[in-house]
Amino acid sequence: MEPSKFDRYAPGAELVLRIQLGAFFAWSGWMKAFHTGFDDFTRAVGNYQMTRPPWDAVIAYTVPWVEMVVGVCLVLGIWKRGALLVLAGMIACFAVGVRFADLKNLNISCGCTGNPDGTPMDYTLKYWEFAGYWTLILLLFWLARKERGHVFGGTKMQLPG
Repeated sequence: MEPSKFDRYAPGAELVLRIQLGAFFAWSGWMKAFHTGFDDFTRAVGNYQMTRPPWDAVIAYTVPWVEMVVGVCLVLGIWKRGALLVLAGMIACFAVGVRFADLKNLNISCGCTGNPDGTPMDYTLKYWEFAGYWTLILLLFWLARKERGHVFGGTKMQLPG
C-alpha cells in the first residue's frame, strides 16, 4: 500500500514547525536574559501581582533559561515530546497569570520577548496567541505520534531475567 501524500510530507512539516517554535522560544528566552536583563523582567513578573519577593526574582531568573533549553531541544530534535510538554506547562502558567492580571484590570506589559518600551498588553490578542501556541504543540504531538520511546527520550528499560 502506497503512503498518502500527507504521510510523505508530515516529517517535513513537523521539522519546519518544530524549528520555528523552538527558535522563537530560544530567542524569547535570550531576549529576556540578555537584551532587557533580569531586572526588567523581574519587574515585569512582579507587575502581575501574583508573587512577592523573592519569588518574582526566582521566576524571572528561571523562565528565560527554561525557554532557551526547551527551544534548543526543539530545534535540535532532542527530547521533543518532553520539551513540548514543558512548553505547554509554561504557557499554561503564563495564561493563568495573564487571566489573573486581566481580571484585576492591570494595565501591564507582559515582558514576554524583552519588550523594553513597556507597551500595555492587549489581553484578547494574548489569548489568541496562547491558542496558537497550543495548536502548534498539539499538531507537533500529533505529527510525531508514530515515534517510539519515552517522553524525555530513551527506550523502555528492561530488567534482567
